[in-house]
Amino acid sequence: MMKNYNGVINQLTDGTWVSTQDHKEYGIPIKSIEIRESLEGHESNLIEALHPNQKLLIVSDPFTHKAMGSRIFKNTQGKINVDEYIWEKPSSSIDGVEYLRKKLQGYDGMIAVGSGTVSDSIKYATFLEKKEYSVFATTPMNAYTTGTASISFEGVKRSLVAHYAKGVFFDLEVLSKCPKRLTAAAFADVICRTTAQVDWLMSHKLLDTNYQTIPYELLSLYENKMIESASQIANGEIDALALLTLISAIMGLGTSFTQTTHVGSMGEHGVSHYIDMFAGKNHPGTSHGEQVGIATLSMSKFQNTILKKNQPPIIQPTVIPDEEIIDKLGLSMLDTIKKSMQPKMFDQKKADITNEYFSKNWLEFVEPIREKMLDYEIIWSSMGECGALRTPEDAKLDSNFYKDALKYGRFIRDRYTILDLAGDSNQLDELIYV
Repeated sequence: MMKNYNGVINQLTDGTWVSTQDHKEYGIPIKSIEIRESLEGHESNLIEALHPNQKLLIVSDPFTHKAMGSRIFKNTQGKINVDEYIWEKPSSSIDGVEYLRKKLQGYDGMIAVGSGTVSDSIKYATFLEKKEYSVFATTPMNAYTTGTASISFEGVKRSLVAHYAKGVFFDLEVLSKCPKRLTAAAFADVICRTTAQVDWLMSHKLLDTNYQTIPYELLSLYENKMIESASQIANGEIDALALLTLISAIMGLGTSFTQTTHVGSMGEHGVSHYIDMFAGKNHPGTSHGEQVGIATLSMSKFQNTILKKNQPPIIQPTVIPDEEIIDKLGLSMLDTIKKSMQPKMFDQKKADITNEYFSKNWLEFVEPIREKMLDYEIIWSSMGECGALRTPEDAKLDSNFYKDALKYGRFIRDRYTILDLAGDSNQLDELIYV
């Protein structure tokens, strides 16, 4: 009998999972999520159950076609109405999205085969065309289960509101054969839970940002066990991969409960986006997850340094260094940055009020935040056991450029993170250059 790896997922798709916090039932907009040892031979049934009598286009890139796409097309021909398309040079830009919108003409929807680029582009293209899609995963990545798409728009990487897949299908045998580097990157991408939650809770307490705990309640069911299984994940062991896949899916589903990506995308993701946007020809070819993992370690170090002190930071009015921004990022970015910074900027009055509050209530403010922190040493060790990149040097990232990403990454997003707290208290340079 085949093992059930879905864990709490089945309750979520049925809408019957009950939170211990508010005792309410919760469900998700995705109709079916399957985590199985093998999906071979079941592809047509999985698709037909969600897309009955539809004409569909199966889209893969050259790598995901070899890993799974060709098999899916072979096993569905003659059973359901499908064509296939191999996207030779996929792009998660608005141009790539528009290209897929043209491909969608004459079809009721698309089936994405793997890849963050392919699935995000299809997610947004089908959203704009008001058509459906499902996805077969080729890596244990959290982006498959989100309702947002990471798309480059006007030179800026943005998380755009899209829609959820009808179904998301994980074949663990396929995942076990994906490059170990990608599996390690997936691990790195979900271990950022700790720094993202700290940033989000801090933002909530300082700026009254909407904050939700339900996703973290779900993640807490499996996070410790996943960390303990890091070496087994690295070895491609099915049970351990299933655990990583499950927690990745839950991380992505956080958007369905919160209507935001804050659950797993805060300071560490800002750094990764900066790298993608401004490294140019010097980009080392690192994946999103690898960059997030390296940045998570930096965020953890900053959070531990600032938030574990018994004396509060002294907040100063936020300064946008116009000349440095123009020099580093170009004049065209300055207006964009000033707009994105508005929700989280401190003027003198706000800084004074915050400092007075900190002087009287610092420990009361910071203790609940400290409780959400995962020890830096645990993050460092588990990432090493999983084979993840941990330092800019590991990733062949120029050290000065990475320091720029830490220094200026906070300016490209409107989310208040430890980078902002460090910057507004004049500690960021000191932390970066240690």
